Amino acid sequence: MPFLIKFFAPALLALCWAPSAWAFDAFVTNEKGNSVTVIDLDKMSVKATIPLAQRPRGIVVSPDNRKIYVALGDSDSIAIIDPQKLSVIEQFPAGRDPERVDVSPDGKTLYVTNEDSNFLTFFDAESKARLGGVRVGVEPEGLAVSPDGKLVVATTETTNMAHFVDAATRKTLANVLVHSRPRMAVFTPDGSEVWVSAEIGGDVVVLDAATHQIKDRVKFEIPGLRSENIQPVGVTMSRDGKLAFVSLGPANRVAVVDVKTRQVQKYLLVGQRVWHAALTPDQKYLVTANGVTNDVSVIDVASLKVVKSIQVGESPWETAIPGPPKP
Repeated sequence: MPFLIKFFAPALLALCWAPSAWAFDAFVTNEKGNSVTVIDLDKMSVKATIPLAQRPRGIVVSPDNRKIYVALGDSDSIAIIDPQKLSVIEQFPAGRDPERVDVSPDGKTLYVTNEDSNFLTFFDAESKARLGGVRVGVEPEGLAVSPDGKLVVATTETTNMAHFVDAATRKTLANVLVHSRPRMAVFTPDGSEVWVSAEIGGDVVVLDAATHQIKDRVKFEIPGLRSENIQPVGVTMSRDGKLAFVSLGPANRVAVVDVKTRQVQKYLLVGQRVWHAALTPDQKYLVTANGVTNDVSVIDVASLKVVKSIQVGESPWETAIPGPPKP
């Protein structure tokens, strides 16, 4: 027996001291509620409500998972939330009407689309100093940074374009006409493609990230719904690049798309006016923001089924889900 205790003791000690699985929290911006709702995804319930300034919309997590940036459209600023303290730790001016915010892969640069001034603006993430800006089309909204950090893409709702910008030189490389009212841009994980949702156009345009040319279009058709009610807005890519989850606005559904074949595998019925969604870092859940029913739908990715609806604040817009803090 002493031998067995001696043999197994290290393993038992390691097991006792092994950290438990990380409990993910979803942070949901409430555009009209002027707040962020925090949801404990283990308990599937609201954990906290963080009050903010006017009209929070775009939200993104820093690469080290230690900060959450929120665009405050009617306050012309960016708020920074500490995801551990669940409170605002800083707020800084970000130009007129910031719609979305994104961050470079190294965490050093923030990018903001300023809808009213038609600018893509660059900020130093540490000092919050404005580094410069690039004039784009009318009403910029969608924003995406390539996985290698070399490209930034902004979409403009009224000009119907995707603008490719060199992150280092801050120069426009291409202005690509896509389809009516582009709302979201997202890179595939390998950086080879940019998917742009066209809300009024009713499809998702697939662009070649290197040549800036249109490669394909993803189309949607739901029995019983008119085509004008199928309005793609948010696009969320799985980490392996195999699936894209497209939020279809007033269609009240999320389309599950095979990235390689461009075919819709399934339509998932969620809350009303689904805007944007986010995957948990372990890819277990997809959490959607449903702007009219003031709730989120939690989707189990393995079974592709909605497992929970959780009430949040007024007019939820976008969701961000940080992982464990990195060194």
